[in-house]
Amino acid sequence: MPTEAILSTVRQYLEVDPTVPITLEPIKRGASGRTIVRVKTPVRDPFIGLYWTEEREDNNQYIPVAEFLKKARIRVPETLHALPRYRVALVEDLGNTDLLSMKDQPFDERVPIYRSAMDQIDRLFYARPPKDLQLLPPFDAKLYRWEQEYFFEYLVEEHLGRDASELRQNPAFTELAALLGTTARHLVHRDFQSQNIMVKDGKAYLIDFQGLRRGRQEYDLASLVFDPYMDHSAEQRAALLDLWEDVSDERPEPTLFHQCAAQRLMQAMGAYGNILSRTGDEFYRPHIATAAKLLGEVTAGTPLEAPLAPVLGAIS
Repeated sequence: MPTEAILSTVRQYLEVDPTVPITLEPIKRGASGRTIVRVKTPVRDPFIGLYWTEEREDNNQYIPVAEFLKKARIRVPETLHALPRYRVALVEDLGNTDLLSMKDQPFDERVPIYRSAMDQIDRLFYARPPKDLQLLPPFDAKLYRWEQEYFFEYLVEEHLGRDASELRQNPAFTELAALLGTTARHLVHRDFQSQNIMVKDGKAYLIDFQGLRRGRQEYDLASLVFDPYMDHSAEQRAALLDLWEDVSDERPEPTLFHQCAAQRLMQAMGAYGNILSRTGDEFYRPHIATAAKLLGEVTAGTPLEAPLAPVLGAIS
């Protein structure tokens, strides 16, 4: 069904008959109820075909958010053709290079891409969406608490096989959610990490932005700096914060920044555990250990340290 819908839309867009060969090459990216393929045909350059289900509420946001971001002069793939009613879109192909694929390059060589990406979210944070753009609910205490529950269920219980009852009842987690949920002024990407930053012509482009909503800018920044896929050293993280200060003329308050990092890392670990449980995709297993190491670092000396210690200690 997904590939048939994409293929039918491609033929409509290209206005070609059934004799023209069209190849759909699967692109594996995340696990969010979407089918993503690279469309190849002799009549034009490759482009990307998207088909989404209603498994996640934010999937239907892709087209309106993409249009808004484009008008806000934020680098995202151009939408070539869309049939929202049928949950299909054809978009620009940015190639195969994302920030994660550059992990083995020297850090100094990656710095220009980080700067480019930070330029984009700095612009995003202050962009004004049109009144008719229905954003998803903002980050608030309830959403942060949902992320924590995601961590309890899929990382602690399903992946580790441990009882998460005491964690759910521990006030340190609810207090963190309440604290972070007090303001939601800026637009945030919500999943601002190396797989969602494409690199084309030496510039960063944002993808997987359908979760756009209002929230704390420190959450997006923490997602990039404490990205388990990249596993930055302490020195590299400090350099990224210096770079952010140069780009934005601001530097996050350390305690709040680490609280956002802790929240984000729990969300990421829940996602890794969920994907492992559902698909058995071993790509995510080593990143759980990296995220656990980072989570231990940002919660050291805080009320979260003691309750998380047994969980983090069980991760090898």
